[in-house]
Amino acid sequence: MKKLSYLLLLLVLIISCTQVSENKPSEPDDSFPYTITKETQQRKMSAAMQRSFKNYSAIHPRDNELYSQFKYTEIKGLDYSNHDGTITRRDPSKVIFENGKYYVWYTYRNTSTIPVGAKNAHKSNDTIPSTDWDLCEIWYATSEDGFTWEEQGVAVPRPPKPEVGWRSVSTTDILKFKNKYYLYYQGFMEASGKSGDYCPVAMSYSDSPDGPWIPVKGAVIENGEEGAWDQYAIHDPYPLVHDGKVYIYYKSAFNRPGNVWVAGGLAIADDPMGPFVKHPLNPVLNSGHEVTLFPFKEGVAALVAKDGNEHFTIQYAKDWVNFEIASITEMVPVATGPFVPDAFTNTTDGRGITWGLCHFINAGKYGVNQHSILARFDCDLSLDVDDPYMKKTGIWQDIDIYYKQGLNKKQLDRIKSENKNLKEQN
Repeated sequence: MKKLSYLLLLLVLIISCTQVSENKPSEPDDSFPYTITKETQQRKMSAAMQRSFKNYSAIHPRDNELYSQFKYTEIKGLDYSNHDGTITRRDPSKVIFENGKYYVWYTYRNTSTIPVGAKNAHKSNDTIPSTDWDLCEIWYATSEDGFTWEEQGVAVPRPPKPEVGWRSVSTTDILKFKNKYYLYYQGFMEASGKSGDYCPVAMSYSDSPDGPWIPVKGAVIENGEEGAWDQYAIHDPYPLVHDGKVYIYYKSAFNRPGNVWVAGGLAIADDPMGPFVKHPLNPVLNSGHEVTLFPFKEGVAALVAKDGNEHFTIQYAKDWVNFEIASITEMVPVATGPFVPDAFTNTTDGRGITWGLCHFINAGKYGVNQHSILARFDCDLSLDVDDPYMKKTGIWQDIDIYYKQGLNKKQLDRIKSENKNLKEQN
């Protein structure tokens, strides 16, 4: 009996020691290390720390080739009629370098009145635009340095009714393929805001970036079939050359009625004229209002601006289809047209980008002189540039910037009501 008591006591002591051992703080050798080595990523880690090693090319943004801040510069040389709202320039194409100078194409509106708004599209007519991209043409400009631009005039005018784009041609991008040039753009058949914004992709081609541009009749990429995510619109066609083929990325908005979802798709063709085949995994991007990409290493990188769960990210797809988040940043340029020297070289070693043009849509006051302007952005998303200033995290903003993002009247009324209810309950 005494022997049994000793055995029970010994067992209790062993269990107690084991519990103490399990609950005691980790020894220094077990702690996550202060200095990171190659062996660190082999240890067991939390999900958050695993992402730091597996999802990004570096554990710190300053060492991440696909992370950058963005700096903005007002460009010179373009007239906006004293910013009275009658002239707008928006949605720049990629910038290309030909004939010893830079070229860019963009959506150009010059109307006697400002837009009435998509909700009032029924009030638009042949001279009154519904939206900022209604009653537009494709114009272009050239530059010696990328800061001062000289407008060259119209590249693609609106075709006669009922050709695709008779109402408006907008949101263009450029392709150079086998020494010929191709402009892809949206062709509106009615004022934006009516029906469903039917606007398939149209195209014009030329032997020179200065034109003349010959339009192709009809659509080169049609909207999706009824019930498909892209049944109503294919926006922002963005061509690149990969694997000897033309890859055109685009965006569409769907999930109406309800919270509209904006995503990006891909269509591929052997020839710039088509036929284009939409990728079976479309949409290939789940976020981003505009579609902006550039070859990077063997794959392709995407700037994802506003809209969606993954807005303000830079993403990467080694296979040009399956994108993963490569970095998270801020103040991402909108409607970006970057200078991409290897956009059409069929490269398997993309070098990235350092600058381009974008637009600001709030150059005027809504309902008074609203219009859009072009601006320059600079960044370091390049394998050939090392600019530590572009790799800093966090932006120092004036206090007024924050206060301008104030509560509206409905929100203030709700808070006032909540405070009143609390007082009554006490």
